[in-house]
Amino acid sequence: MPRAHLARRIALSVVVLIVIAFVAMTILAVSTIRRSFPEMSGTLEVEGLSGQVNVSRDARGVPTIYADTAADLFRAQGYVSAQDRFFEMDLRRHITAGRLSELVGEAGVDTDRVIRTMGWRRVAEQELPTLAPETRQYLQAYADGVNAYLKQSESPADLALEYQVLDWSVPGYRVEPWTPVDSLAWLKAMAWDLKADYDDELARARLSRGGRTSEKQINLLYPPYPFDRNQPILSEQDWNPSATPSQAEQAATATPTALLKQGQAAFDAAAAAVDAIPTLLGKGDGIGSNSWVVSGDRTTTGKPLLANDPHLSLGIPSIWTQVNLQCRTVSPQCPFQVSGFAFSGLPGVIIGHNAKIAWGFTNLGADVTDFYLEQVNGRSYLRDGAQVDLETRTETIKVAGGQDLQITVRNTVHGPILSDASPAVAEAGDQSAVRGVTQSNRFAVSLAWTALTPNKTADAIFRLNKAGNWREFRAAAALFAVPSQNLIYADTDGHIGYQAPGLIPIRRSATPGAVPGFWPAPGWDSQWDWRGFVRFEDLPHVLDPEEGFIVTANQAVTARPKPFLTSEWDYGFRAERIRTLLAGADKVSPERMVQIQGDDRNTFAPVLVEHLLGVEVDDFTAQAQLLLRDWDGSQPVDKTRDSASAAYFNAVWKHLLEYTFDELPPDIGASGGSRWMIVMEQLLKDPENAWWDDKTTPGVTEESSEILKRALVDARLDLARKLGKVPATWRWGRLHQLNLEHPVLGQESVPGFIRDLFNRGGIELGGGSSIVNANSWDASSSGYEVTSGPSMRMVIDLDNLDRSVWVNATGQSGHPYNAHYDDQIDAWAANEPFPWPFSTEAVAAATESELTLVPPGQVPNG
Repeated sequence: MPRAHLARRIALSVVVLIVIAFVAMTILAVSTIRRSFPEMSGTLEVEGLSGQVNVSRDARGVPTIYADTAADLFRAQGYVSAQDRFFEMDLRRHITAGRLSELVGEAGVDTDRVIRTMGWRRVAEQELPTLAPETRQYLQAYADGVNAYLKQSESPADLALEYQVLDWSVPGYRVEPWTPVDSLAWLKAMAWDLKADYDDELARARLSRGGRTSEKQINLLYPPYPFDRNQPILSEQDWNPSATPSQAEQAATATPTALLKQGQAAFDAAAAAVDAIPTLLGKGDGIGSNSWVVSGDRTTTGKPLLANDPHLSLGIPSIWTQVNLQCRTVSPQCPFQVSGFAFSGLPGVIIGHNAKIAWGFTNLGADVTDFYLEQVNGRSYLRDGAQVDLETRTETIKVAGGQDLQITVRNTVHGPILSDASPAVAEAGDQSAVRGVTQSNRFAVSLAWTALTPNKTADAIFRLNKAGNWREFRAAAALFAVPSQNLIYADTDGHIGYQAPGLIPIRRSATPGAVPGFWPAPGWDSQWDWRGFVRFEDLPHVLDPEEGFIVTANQAVTARPKPFLTSEWDYGFRAERIRTLLAGADKVSPERMVQIQGDDRNTFAPVLVEHLLGVEVDDFTAQAQLLLRDWDGSQPVDKTRDSASAAYFNAVWKHLLEYTFDELPPDIGASGGSRWMIVMEQLLKDPENAWWDDKTTPGVTEESSEILKRALVDARLDLARKLGKVPATWRWGRLHQLNLEHPVLGQESVPGFIRDLFNRGGIELGGGSSIVNANSWDASSSGYEVTSGPSMRMVIDLDNLDRSVWVNATGQSGHPYNAHYDDQIDAWAANEPFPWPFSTEAVAAATESELTLVPPGQVPNG
């Protein structure tokens, strides 16, 4: 055979082998990915069921579950939750139990150390026996359903693709049965991320150290809430309780006498500990929500309309799942007909509606944590002049692929000592000042937090799910201890309302001139302890306000100082914009409610633009500066002039903040949220303020005009490099993009081909920080990437619940390449919600697959 012909034969054989190998690998990869996909039609036997359950799924895989008993209903919810999202559930329970190291190895140790110290799961274990008997039954039924699904799998790889990937680095992992405590512990994570954000307290302490920044300059960075322009949730007419505070509240505002100054190192150290906790719901300026309700007198339907879109961190899968829970016959034994958004791993519905009422949440952000400096001596600590024994326990952290780690957890009367959880925290008491005098001894730092007290929040969830009127709604809200939220309400009888629930500590400030809880208190003096909690009856609420609508968007709840809730409100740009849009309509339609959720107007922009247009710049920069003329502040994602204007404005805003606040450390730089907008408004009125001075140019004192010009020029150059030299072609969406990352396998440390399986990115979005369409970004970071946003959207029509609409940020499924893993992203990004069927007829019309669950050995009816 000629050599050339032989070579061709060999080459052809190699190509054939490569093709065969590629096909085989593709088939193997597809089968591996699809291995964990759930059954969504047919009949399956489920251990523990007492009767037949039907699971109807719509075009997006959202389940409607029909059952004859409440136990079967929640057992089926547990089964379906495990079908769709078990890895997410398993990850959450490992985090909340302080056992992340067992799943991911050494990388989880710091997280486990802090969460074990706080004892999230221990508190959940204490809560379980205190809950109502029916709540415990529902939690157990849910756990039974999860476990019935787990028993049908031969290995973790049958449950989720993540287990197959993790097996390469952490082999031999075994999935444990689900328990009711696993569900309860998730409520601690929810409470942690939604507590009042004390990053600002840490920043103030750092800035004040060593006199690097004057007190006047620091105070300018934390302006008071602008009540004169941005209204609180409730007006004086809505909420005007007795002006006489309770005895406990009078004590809580007494003039402090014990401390003038605390150790600032406590704040630095505490930050090091809490930063080890993964962000599960989100943190920072963008975490909040929009929610509003309009009475029937002001709607086109004649009945209330209610909207909600919680602003949380955005990853994949979404924080939320969607579910419709239906008792076939509603009775006291099976009282549920409820639909909405739930958390995987927790039974029931968190936000949504039943057949009579609807409700929504936004974060109230109440100050529910305090640090205490403790004088520890061996196994005891000082308390009112006497030594008191510390409570101690030993915890063992098991590390996959590594050695077990033992830690000793110590508690005072206030809570766990966080200085044992991190070496940085241990420095908190060093060189602390008490009564203005520096102390040579080292203090420990303990944490008081409302969520570390067993509570009834789980009872509240089920009470909300079956409430039928305002009275029953408030009775449920009274049990909602943590996190403290703004709850809005509407019912089919035409009523609307608002309630602020939660455990709100009553305490005195240990620092003159500071609000309660602003700085750490001396733990050795009981006069600075919490004096109980604000009575539920004293928390702000209203039914059917005269104005005809209620808007909550994390702004101040009331202008009244009592009861003290927090000093760290959102500054109200979103809330005021929503109010303006509602007040400007004679009648609000359901379609208008959806449109408002997508409103992309930056209401702060005109204030800054007025000053920017007054700055003389070179011709090259002027080409971009012209984009700001006649611009109304809209920040769309499209190819319009407004989008080009938004791109340039935000680039200028980013550079302006960087140059103005160049003295701030990078990790506490100006993020560009609502507080910074108010700060900049004040600085623009004071062109010679010290903040305008560039500290990198010694001997030269800059004023506002020079910094504004520098921002205009450099933003023009920056966008020329990023988007091209012609300003008219710029688009905000090309800068402002969302990258959805998997919480474990989507990180930079994971090989790219693995990340690509789980992540979805390059999603162009409009809106921005402190805009109703709140796709927030951090101006102190290197780019314009979206950091948080509407994790879901819903609009509920109380005239016809089947005309309600909803959309999730990603999809129902947690399985990559499942049809429902990412099938809602495009609609969510475009603010185009889907129909939300609720009635039996509407659900039947929307059903695309049906799964029948039956007890073992039984044949389904019919």
